[in-house]
Amino acid sequence: MTARKCTPFCLCMVFTIPLFITACGGGNGGGGITSATPTITSVTVGCSPASISTNQTSTCTPTVNGTGSFSSSVTWSVSPTSMGTVSSAGVFTPIGAGTATITATSTQDSTKSGNSTVTVTIAVAITSVSVSCNPTSIQTNQTSACTATVNGTGSFSSAVTWSLGPSSIGSVSSTGVFTPTTTGTATITATSTQDATKSGSTGVTVTSTPVAGFGVWTWMSGSDTVPAGGIPAGVYGTLGTAAASNVPGGRSASTGWIDGGGNLWLFGGVGDDSLVDPNDPGNAYGGLNDLWEFNPVTKEWTWVSGSDTLNANGTYGTEGIAATGNVPGSRFYSASWIDGSGNFWLFGGGGHDSVGTNGLLNDLWQFNPATKEWAWVSGSSVMRLNPPGDAGQPGIYGTQDIPSTTNVPGGRYQTPATWIDTKGNLWLFGGTGFDSTGNYGELNDLWEFSPTAKTWAWVSGSSTANAVGVYGSLGVVATGNVPGARSGAVGWIDSGGNLWLFGGTGPNATILNDLWQFDPTAKTWTWMSGSSTANATGVYGTLGTPATANVPGARYSSVSWTDGSGNLWLFGGNANGGYSYLNDLWEFSPTAKEWTWMSGSSTVNATGVYGTLGVPASSNIPGARFTAVSWTDGSGNLWLFGGGNSSTQGTVEFNDLWRYQP
Repeated sequence: MTARKCTPFCLCMVFTIPLFITACGGGNGGGGITSATPTITSVTVGCSPASISTNQTSTCTPTVNGTGSFSSSVTWSVSPTSMGTVSSAGVFTPIGAGTATITATSTQDSTKSGNSTVTVTIAVAITSVSVSCNPTSIQTNQTSACTATVNGTGSFSSAVTWSLGPSSIGSVSSTGVFTPTTTGTATITATSTQDATKSGSTGVTVTSTPVAGFGVWTWMSGSDTVPAGGIPAGVYGTLGTAAASNVPGGRSASTGWIDGGGNLWLFGGVGDDSLVDPNDPGNAYGGLNDLWEFNPVTKEWTWVSGSDTLNANGTYGTEGIAATGNVPGSRFYSASWIDGSGNFWLFGGGGHDSVGTNGLLNDLWQFNPATKEWAWVSGSSVMRLNPPGDAGQPGIYGTQDIPSTTNVPGGRYQTPATWIDTKGNLWLFGGTGFDSTGNYGELNDLWEFSPTAKTWAWVSGSSTANAVGVYGSLGVVATGNVPGARSGAVGWIDSGGNLWLFGGTGPNATILNDLWQFDPTAKTWTWMSGSSTANATGVYGTLGTPATANVPGARYSSVSWTDGSGNLWLFGGNANGGYSYLNDLWEFSPTAKEWTWMSGSSTVNATGVYGTLGVPASSNIPGARFTAVSWTDGSGNLWLFGGGNSSTQGTVEFNDLWRYQP
């Protein structure tokens, strides 16, 4: 190519050289190639969308301006940092509601940055749906009201649609009311109208409607309300005269019998007499020794014997001789039986002896309902004082299995379990009291009394207090097996003459739900059901349906019955030694060895539903209680009277009388 070579005087010589270029300069003689220095002048940010919810993102774009060969790369940040995160690509993901400032900073010049704001609101979303129905167990003539609880974020909707399965069991309304048409278990489901993927369900058990009042409770007598003092006063009327207005006062820990004519008899307990001041019940609360008779036909009470005031002393008379002036002293948590001749028997309890000493009694009494006379049969009429001040007689055990006129159980209370066998002998197990050495504690001794020979025999268990149980294997009889020491247990006798024992409270406030069978011939115990450890919870299963897994929870001071078919029945009690009372009714089949939850609540402290006096209804149910008294009449109906419960607000003692028709 052709080029010029310039001189300082700008004279140029032309010559040819290959591929060389020379630029001419000006007057200063300089020359060369020049370019601009790279510079960032500004950074701006735009985010879209500028308003999002917490379940969305916003994409932010930077615009970098500058001169020269500048770089457009940036780093991202968000303020406050609690609002969320921004990726290297500028995508903002929120984690909370508010206003986020998204900033892009030049990587070439950190002094140059730009920002934009994004407004974040809480996302509208359904998080969960739950359903509860009340009651959860109904009969085919009842309904259950179901409620849906919808949880979510933002301004969500609580509206739901209702459905149930199987559809053949009934229908559920738009307001959640379930109406059954047949028996079974219905699954009630609520589904969010805002988010059909969110739903909740619960089950309702439906049983058949009882026919003509059977399988239901009837309130028969007494008060359905609690007075100001918590304990209804007794209305005694005239001694020996029945009246519609007569009624025993509220009480617990009484004893009861039923005579050959079907009349119910009630003795003593702890509660209120005829002199109660409703505004100051503490002045009229104590031990009772009044004897009452209730006629189920006339529905009238008669005050038969004893005092209408509290804490009366006993009048013992001559041992073995009945007399009109004889009467046991006031007492509670006694043991009782009725023999084949219709005579009533009463043993021990906490109360007053012949001289007014208050302690644990071990006297045995017989009452003849025909002559209406008491006879002191056995035990002491005066208690001794034991260190550190407890009053009561120690037991005289003698030789195991050998009856003797000198043998006698020690003073005790807390409702020892009792039975009467096919021979007419009386059986007594446990309680709280004094052992052979005079020590006080829980007992597990089993005694047999012959009304004919007037002798006691120590049959089983320990002669010392607080003995530990030996369970062996469930359902397997063994000579070494024995229930542990306890009080407040309940007992039954089956059609084969076997004795049954359930629950109670043991040493150190342990509460039990074990079921035992005792064979009086072989003199052996068998652990049949429940737990070998304390404080077991109940397994209720389905109302009205027996199952091998079903079992009542641990409890004490329940009541029991045996029906005409030899089935065992259990009601209520205290569940944990505190303010937790039960009103559940259970049936146990000794043949199938299965429990059935028959009535009442599976939770504690349920209130009673009285309905109309004398009218059976499927919704009726006695309220939660313990230390009530029970009877079984000749028609196989179960009867329940009184009992009590307590809370931090005070003590309640009932005087209501109920009948249950299985």
